Amino acid sequence: MKVLDKAKAKFKEIVLKKGLLKENITIKARILSSEEAIGDPERRDFPLLKGKEFMMEADFRGFKGQAYTDEPGNFQGSLEDVVNLSLKSNYERAVFVSTINAVLRYLNLIDRTRHCKNEEPESCAEKIVSYIKEEYGNLKILQIGFQPAMVESLGKNFNLRVIDMDPDNVNKIKYGILVEPPNNTDEAIKWADLLLVTGTTATNGTIDKFILPKTIFYGVTIAGLSYLLNLKRVCFEAK
Repeated sequence: MKVLDKAKAKFKEIVLKKGLLKENITIKARILSSEEAIGDPERRDFPLLKGKEFMMEADFRGFKGQAYTDEPGNFQGSLEDVVNLSLKSNYERAVFVSTINAVLRYLNLIDRTRHCKNEEPESCAEKIVSYIKEEYGNLKILQIGFQPAMVESLGKNFNLRVIDMDPDNVNKIKYGILVEPPNNTDEAIKWADLLLVTGTTATNGTIDKFILPKTIFYGVTIAGLSYLLNLKRVCFEAK
């Protein structure tokens, strides 16, 4: 069974148990502007600020859940409607992921479901470096997804490789690190001792490849899935 199918089954079980599935509850997902999502950081090469990715935000009874996507759109319906989505498009996966983030936040099962802002990504990157040093020591790291603050901090402290899907980044040197294309992924996974994987893999349909014992996911998008599927996650400055 694929990762999102497992998550869907567990999420449905939770909302059924809580009596929420059949209730006439509306879920709204809206596209956040880059300023709303990440504020005004000094560093300007975050994907959100380049218009390459967008942040969708679900609101469930006043509790917010966010998810990155490159196929943004609005949605309104019941939790049952969300559970019945096919999850075959990036848009539907973003609706589903942002929704479980909001609902599980409402149920007090998860936290940190809203993106950090301004200079907090820099602080998060430094904390990730400290966390890895304390928990794992010095090792070879593969980062999936170009997050500039993390690339710079990790590149200064570890043997780092980075893979990204954005053609504007691929085969470019960023903060002293060559950003490699997706077709290098399988070889790079074998090379690495530890994988740091963006939660956006949950919305772009590539997450199954990265469900490995040596994987740590990062970011707000993966908040709900990390709870439902017992995945390791780092996200130190989200709200």
